[in-house]
Amino acid sequence: MKYIRLSKEQLDEMHQEFINFLAAQSITADEWEDIKKNQPETAEQELDVFSDLIWEGVLAKVKYLEHFSPQHMFLFKVGELKISMISIEVENKGVDITTPQGYKWLQDNFMKDEVNLYSSSKLLSEDRNNDIFVLIRQGANITQGDLYQWFEKFVEVE
Repeated sequence: MKYIRLSKEQLDEMHQEFINFLAAQSITADEWEDIKKNQPETAEQELDVFSDLIWEGVLAKVKYLEHFSPQHMFLFKVGELKISMISIEVENKGVDITTPQGYKWLQDNFMKDEVNLYSSSKLLSEDRNNDIFVLIRQGANITQGDLYQWFEKFVEVE
């Protein structure tokens, strides 16, 4: 398995897609029930393959990611060859930007000396999707990129 298995909730949401996946392999509903009952390791492998297919599709479409911690915000733009990052650091340890009050403080004070803006970029590896997946596993969330696009006006992005 290249990524991680989808959760039960995610698999439930993708019930129809999973049926189509099994049908593409000529596995009927009755055969699937038999596989789950009598060949649990094969059923596990099928779930893993399906999960990887779904992850590949999702990761291929990712253009922006965000990761927040109490004093840092990391905003990523994923291109074809490189990933660009804008980092916002709050020096005031009394401010937690993961809370509504802290986020409001950042909005009001982002141009002050207590807030540092950085940017960098790096080339993606040959496995772009895995590079993105690593960031997701570290806590990043897929977004539409609104914050990245707003902050890029204030920093020089490579």
